[in-house]
Amino acid sequence: MTPTSRRAMHLGLIGLGKMGGNMRTRLRKHGVTVTGYDRNPEVSDVDSLEDLVDALPSPKVVWVMVPAGDVTRSTVEALIDLLSEGDVIVDGGNSRWTDDEKHAELAARKGIGYVDCGVSGGVWGLENGYALMAGGREDDIAIVQPVFDALRPEGESGFVHAGGVGAGHFSKMVHNGIEYAMMQAYAEGYELLEKAELVHNVTEVFDSWREGTVVRSWLLDLLVNALEEDPSLSKVRGYAEDSGEGRWTVEAAIDHAVPAPTIAASLFARFVSRQDESPAMQAVAAMRQQFGGHAVQAAKETGHDPADA
Repeated sequence: MTPTSRRAMHLGLIGLGKMGGNMRTRLRKHGVTVTGYDRNPEVSDVDSLEDLVDALPSPKVVWVMVPAGDVTRSTVEALIDLLSEGDVIVDGGNSRWTDDEKHAELAARKGIGYVDCGVSGGVWGLENGYALMAGGREDDIAIVQPVFDALRPEGESGFVHAGGVGAGHFSKMVHNGIEYAMMQAYAEGYELLEKAELVHNVTEVFDSWREGTVVRSWLLDLLVNALEEDPSLSKVRGYAEDSGEGRWTVEAAIDHAVPAPTIAASLFARFVSRQDESPAMQAVAAMRQQFGGHAVQAAKETGHDPADA
C-alpha cells in the first residue's frame, strides 16, 4: 500500500483507552486520518457516535476497540443503525468469534460489511506495530487494508487474512491460549530456579536464554525486564486474571475433539492463583490424614487443626 493511498484513508475509531489511543497515534503517524470517539471527553475528537459517523467520508470505515461482550455488542448494533450500504465495521477487540457471526448477519441486512480483527501487541504496539489477524470478505478486507498496513509491524509477517467472518478472532483466541501455556512454563521454571539453592543468579539465567536457545521469545524478554526491575517479584501479587480467551480456546478444543492439555492446565493454574486457600487441597490433606495418619497443617484463618477433630 503506497503512502498516497494511506493518506487518503479516513478511519473512525471507537475506544481510545491504552490500546485504542496508541493505535490512533500510530495511524496518524503513518498518514491515516483518524476521528476518534470515547466516552471520556478529554481524549475524544467528537461528542457522539452520530458526530463520528457524520465526520467520515463514504465508504465509511469504523473500527470498534472497546471491551468484549455487552459493550461491543451495543456499539456494533448502534453503528448498524447509523451506517449505510457499502460501509464497513471492524471489531478489533477480543470478542468471541460466535458474536462476529451474529454481527455480520445483522450488518449484511443493510449491506454493511463486517470485519473481525484480532490485535496483538499491547502497549508496545505503538512503537513496534501490531500483529493483526483479520476475518471477513475479500472486498471488505480490501477497503480496510490501508489501516492494516499502517498498524502492522515492518516486514513480511504481522498480518493475515485468516478466513471468513470470525476467523480473525478465532485465530487470536488460539494465539492467547498458546500465550497462556508459554507464560505458565516460564513461571514454573522461574519458581524452580528460585527454590533451588544451587542457582544464585536467576535473572541472569533467564537473560542467558534470550540468545541462541530454542526457548527465546518476546515473553522471555518481558520476564527478564520484570526481574531486572524486581528480582524477587515482591511488588507483584501472585494473582493472574484471565481475559476469557483461554477458556474459549479450551472449549473450542473440546468441541473439535482436539487434545489441549497444556493450554487447559495453564488456564486452571490461573484459577489456583485466586485462592487464598485451596478447598481441593484442603480435601486432599484431610484424606491423607484419614487414611494414613499424615500430619496436616492448621487452617490459617482459624488456627484450627483438622486433625484435632
